[in-house]
Amino acid sequence: MQQSIIALLTATFIAISMAPAQADPHDYWRDQYRGQHNDRRYDQQRSYGKRDSRPSVKSPIIHRGRGYSIPPNRIRRHRDIVIVRPHGHLYSGYGHYYRDDDAYKWLAFTAIAVKLLDNLNEQQQREHEAAQVYATAAPIGETISWSDGRASGQVTAIREGNSSAGRYCREFHHEVTIGGRKEQSYGTACRQPDGSWELISTGQ
Repeated sequence: MQQSIIALLTATFIAISMAPAQADPHDYWRDQYRGQHNDRRYDQQRSYGKRDSRPSVKSPIIHRGRGYSIPPNRIRRHRDIVIVRPHGHLYSGYGHYYRDDDAYKWLAFTAIAVKLLDNLNEQQQREHEAAQVYATAAPIGETISWSDGRASGQVTAIREGNSSAGRYCREFHHEVTIGGRKEQSYGTACRQPDGSWELISTGQ
């Protein structure tokens, strides 16, 4: 009898330990934004040309921490692109492109955001986004700066490489300064076949 009970408890323990883990409902970027892509890791290539086998960003990175909720009105879609504006003004387009159809290649970058964007006017916010557009083609390590009134900022592509799926990827560093306050954030994006960029991680 005792052996039967021990055998039953052992079988129950094994079944529980082998059961698949349930998805975390708060893991927004994994379940709602990042999709099913496997581009969570890519080889780094620093500006001096050396390869680094470590991932440039720990994956996954959850924007604003576990449990952070983005208001529904700040999330929308254009074509197959998820546009997330956690902070700042809500408008169509990106940077100096005022229509979504003209800006579709860069719309995913809206999710690389800092809270200070709430203190910028629309033109300042667009200048910051325009710097991101230029940074997608600038040499690695070159800082793209902008300034408008009391606000300024910069965007730098700090690493590049190829994902496990063969897509070209870059990691970007954002910085915004206004009234002596400074905030920064990071994001990694991979270029898709149609030339648009898909954001695969973001953090601060």
